[in-house]
This record gives sequence, structure tokens and C-alpha cells, in this order.
Amino acid sequence: MPRVRTGKARHRRKVRLFRAVKGYRGGRSKLYRTAKEALVRAGAYAYAHRRLRKRDFRSLWITRLSAACRMRGLPYSRFIFGLNAANVTVNRKMMSEIAIADPEAFDKLVAIAQQHPPQAQVA
Repeated sequence: MPRVRTGKARHRRKVRLFRAVKGYRGGRSKLYRTAKEALVRAGAYAYAHRRLRKRDFRSLWITRLSAACRMRGLPYSRFIFGLNAANVTVNRKMMSEIAIADPEAFDKLVAIAQQHPPQAQVA
């Protein structure tokens, strides 16, 4: 059986790699080994941060809601408790958008939450 030479396949692999790292600084876009390492690391960071982005946005929405609730004299935790007790199923993203774009509608949500205060726990 004849020996297989990898010239064409290797070249194609290198071209694909260098196309992927185009725009990276210094040796990360010029040197094969460095570029390969940079691409692997970039992929790992991209994977992790796609998940972190979701946490960051949820945190932002909660911060916005907390500020909007406090302006209306209600803590965030009581607001969420009241909405859950009233079976209002609006997610935090939509509620933060409502708080910014339509304060009157948000006032109605706050009123609904205030109608369902937490009950005192009997020990």
C-alpha cells in the first residue's frame, strides 16, 4: 500500500485556521502554533461567555426592577412574591421593559403585587 502524503490536506487545514484567526493581534494571526492555541482559547471563552451573558442580563433586569419597585415604595422581593401569589406570569425581561417604556402599566403590576401581601408565619 502506498504512503499517504498530507500536503494538500495540511495546507487546507492551515488556511482554514488562519482564516479563523484573521484580525487577531501579533503572532496570534501569523504563527501556526500560537494561532492554534489562540483559537482554542477563544472558543473556550466564547462557550463560557454565551452562558454568562444570560446570567448578566437576568441580573440587569432584576436591578432595573428593584429600582423601579423601590421608587414605588415596594421592595423587589415583595413585588415578585405578590406577582407569584396573583399567578401573574410575566418574565423579568418583559417587566423591566415595561418599567422603562410604560410606567403606568408597571404601576398596575405593583398594585397587583400589593394586593397579595405575604402572610405572617406562625411558628
